[in-house]
Amino acid sequence: MTTQDLAGTGAVITGSSRGIGAATAQLVAARGAGVVVNYRAKAPRAKKVVAGIEEAGGRAVAVQADITSDEGAQTLVDTAVENFGSLNLLILNASGGMEADKGEDYALKLNRDAQVNLVKTALQVMPSGSQIVFVTSHQAHFINQVATMDAYEPVARSKRAGEDALRELIPDLDAKGVKLTVVSGDMIEGTITATLLDRAQPGAIEARREAAGKLYTVEEFAEEINALVGRSDLEQGHTELVGGAEDFLAAHS
Repeated sequence: MTTQDLAGTGAVITGSSRGIGAATAQLVAARGAGVVVNYRAKAPRAKKVVAGIEEAGGRAVAVQADITSDEGAQTLVDTAVENFGSLNLLILNASGGMEADKGEDYALKLNRDAQVNLVKTALQVMPSGSQIVFVTSHQAHFINQVATMDAYEPVARSKRAGEDALRELIPDLDAKGVKLTVVSGDMIEGTITATLLDRAQPGAIEARREAAGKLYTVEEFAEEINALVGRSDLEQGHTELVGGAEDFLAAHS
């Protein structure tokens, strides 16, 4: 039986109808948190995630919201408070920017502006002791020191811009007693980003796997995110590098 250390808390996980977000939602719900499962378009997938959580004895609700809109951000925050009494955990997992049909400023709009707006909206209701987790990639976190694949560069630069913008909010977070944790992972096997990258640059994932020695699965990476949730010993703005960052750090030093 998982410890119910998050019982009585409300969580919002963006982009949680599949992949890392869905796996993280299940783990956090197993610890007792009520989880808002956020999706942009695929309602059946989100409802399936909720059903899985409820079957395991947890609490969750699926909510359609585009986080690039003010209404979307407000809806997510309101849903957590209305359904679970509070918003204590915000996991910023949604990212993108490789979609061809969204316009060239979409990566920045989603990966920076929407993240900042959602945090500012959440801060209005988050009690002291709450936590915000920003999920990023080594390719984005180290983009100013280490070049990435051409197809991923707009995403990497916009995600780094998002991380920087969130760190600039730390004085506001400190004032509210809310902690920011950044978790950076390598390319993750089986994610939509990895699939799109391999399509744009065949062999890219295999090359990255060789360089890193191993790439995490969605489930393994979700476990790493879950392990950071609720930790009181983490410093404000702590960055957790998950697996395979040695070559990035070597290039950085």
